[in-house]
Amino acid sequence: MAEAHQAVAFQFTITPEGIDLQLSYQALNQIYLSGVRSWKKRVSRMRNSLIKGVYPASPSSWLFVVIAILATMYMRSDPSMGLITKIQQHLPLSLHVSLSSQGQTMVSALVFSTLLWLSLILALRFCLKLLLSYHQWMFEQHGRVSNVTKVWVTLLRLLSSRKPLLYSYQTSLPHLPVPPIKDTVSRYLQSVRPLLTDPEYKRMTELANHFELNLGNRLQRYLKLKALWATNYVSDWWEEYIYLRSRGPIMVNSNYYGMDFLYVTPTPVQAARAGNTITALLLYRRKVNREELKPTRVPGTVIPLCAAQCERMFNTTRTPGDQTDVLQHWQDSEFVAVYHKGRYFRLWVYRAGRLLSPREIEYQIQRILDDLSPPQPGEDKLGALTAGDRMPWSRMRKQYFSSGINKRSLDAIERAAFFITLDDEEQGMRGEDPAGNLDRYAKSLLHGKCYDRWFDKSFSIVIYKNGKSGLNAEHSWADAPTVAHLWEYTLATDAFQLGYTEDGHCKGDVDRTLPMPQRLVWDIPSEVQAQVCISLAVAQALADDVDCHVFPFREFGKGRIKKLRVSPDAFIQIGLQLAYYRDRGGFCLTYEASMTRLFREGRTETVRSCSNESSAFVKALENGEAEEQCRPLFRLASERHQNLYRLAMTGAGIDRHLFCLYVVSKYLGVESPFLKEVLSEPWRLSTSQTPVQQMELFDLKNNPEFISLGGGFGPVADDGYGVSYIIVGEDMINFHVSSKHSCSQTDSHRFGAQISKALQDIMTLLSADTKTATKGTAKPQAKKLL
Repeated sequence: MAEAHQAVAFQFTITPEGIDLQLSYQALNQIYLSGVRSWKKRVSRMRNSLIKGVYPASPSSWLFVVIAILATMYMRSDPSMGLITKIQQHLPLSLHVSLSSQGQTMVSALVFSTLLWLSLILALRFCLKLLLSYHQWMFEQHGRVSNVTKVWVTLLRLLSSRKPLLYSYQTSLPHLPVPPIKDTVSRYLQSVRPLLTDPEYKRMTELANHFELNLGNRLQRYLKLKALWATNYVSDWWEEYIYLRSRGPIMVNSNYYGMDFLYVTPTPVQAARAGNTITALLLYRRKVNREELKPTRVPGTVIPLCAAQCERMFNTTRTPGDQTDVLQHWQDSEFVAVYHKGRYFRLWVYRAGRLLSPREIEYQIQRILDDLSPPQPGEDKLGALTAGDRMPWSRMRKQYFSSGINKRSLDAIERAAFFITLDDEEQGMRGEDPAGNLDRYAKSLLHGKCYDRWFDKSFSIVIYKNGKSGLNAEHSWADAPTVAHLWEYTLATDAFQLGYTEDGHCKGDVDRTLPMPQRLVWDIPSEVQAQVCISLAVAQALADDVDCHVFPFREFGKGRIKKLRVSPDAFIQIGLQLAYYRDRGGFCLTYEASMTRLFREGRTETVRSCSNESSAFVKALENGEAEEQCRPLFRLASERHQNLYRLAMTGAGIDRHLFCLYVVSKYLGVESPFLKEVLSEPWRLSTSQTPVQQMELFDLKNNPEFISLGGGFGPVADDGYGVSYIIVGEDMINFHVSSKHSCSQTDSHRFGAQISKALQDIMTLLSADTKTATKGTAKPQAKKLL
């Protein structure tokens, strides 16, 4: 099919009478309105830069300072203690000539007022940074808040009283501290103690002590120097070496997925679901661009989290390179890229500077669905290049996609706001095998057919034939909580704000003069088609090996867990330790993701959930020891886990520090047996909680069926498990378990059953203690009432 041409602003032909120029006023009007929208965005960005640049003060406070200074001078007093006079003496000669003495004094007073205002802003920001550097509040017991923390909360509320923009706190957030090397080594040895025999632990202790006393101090000095210079001493190296320098497939290994509602599909009409979803995503992008989103905070507090990851959410793609990939971000994009049945389209979502209505986007999507034209040679499976190894994709991109129509079409995908796949399958918890279909739904979102997603995009939206939706996100630019925040807003806006008509279509009117979605044109030579087949084979083998199991745990939720005065996350993590011990007969190095966004440009830190305390509890329970002995061990394990989580959040974790020391050692060209062994240890149990950040968007009391399924990821180790979970409401926890079929020792369904049983066994153990305590206190209470 020939490329669909867009309307042009003017046409001309050469005739014997001269040049015949024909202007298209409609097209010129479109260009004008589009330019107005662009300028409005620039003005908005400038305004926001000023507002957040002076936060926690306001731009209007400058006028207050000026009036106060002038009023004081009017009362024959000099608040500047002679500085205004000195400024007046150093005014340019031209001002001395053109202004009277009184005018020169006024100008000098304005200059002094501005300098005073800027000084006050710097002082306020410094105070706010000091306040945000205080983390002791996190380690205090519930209900026992110290006086220092009470004063701190009061001061923080005062300085945060003005309504902030999304990025208002960025420059006030503290920098991530470099932990003392002695503390990191000590915590590391504690974390591996339950995993090693006595001789192995003795050898590791000798390695660690030798490193600490010799090479470690040298590496630490370089790392502290970087921490003084860089905004965050971890994040840039983490992004580059953990994500962008990986040469293997990012599909399954790095990308992760998010699911739709569990019980509800707002509409069965595929085009309508796409229309509302695209609209909701673009409304979210507008909020990000205008900084209208509220800064994310630690739940239940006024403490802000870093919002830097939002900057590259849209109009971003990961481009392959020979040695390392590069994240490319564009300031704006007025179109999305769409894939359907082997064809790629560019869909413009703005016209005359306005966002198309959901009904208009549905209309355009339906035109793509109704297009029966076949794919061009080599087009249908082109996306497999993004699913396979990175180096072949890099070579193909440089050689065959750097000029001509291939470059223009690739640019349309890479510069798009995001990627949409109109899948020709039906997915969700449905039919006679809802549990099996839920597993297939997860696999579809994780890898699809290995060529019908563009895995390099910051995120790809999948709309299925039956109206079910989901997303696949690239990992290097941001972590899951950032994408989860976007997805929560999208689902809630789609279902509760935009809504659908009775017949399942989007609301609103349609301008039927909209130009057709633009079909992308390719010229794909046989060499590229051969590489597509190779990349597809690599990706297909990886996809076929993934064993996904998704299950809702409905026995109880955080409501019953909190009644036991236990952290829900600690309860689940200890349950996972018990499940793994029963599944594999031992313990393993366990990864739980924790955020470090209390610091500027913070990403994640590792909570090593397998501790001496958790292993002691599991062994006691499995050895059949008395319940009275097991319960205190569980409490100790829970408190230990909470403390490890707090340490990770406050910059005192283990793994990011050791990782950066290892990077420094590589730059210096020195070998460390200790660091080499630490960083080669496999994470056989990789876990992560998907946080619910915007519960106010979902009315689960009146709409209990609108429950989010959360999302998941592939296994990190070939012989391990990947476990993601989301705590929904008070009575439900959804789990996503992944492993590999090629490992005979792992089975996702078996491990899922072990998780369910472990959680129920722990609840039975702790509930028995609660019942005993209740019986013990019943009689005295009755006597008191009598």
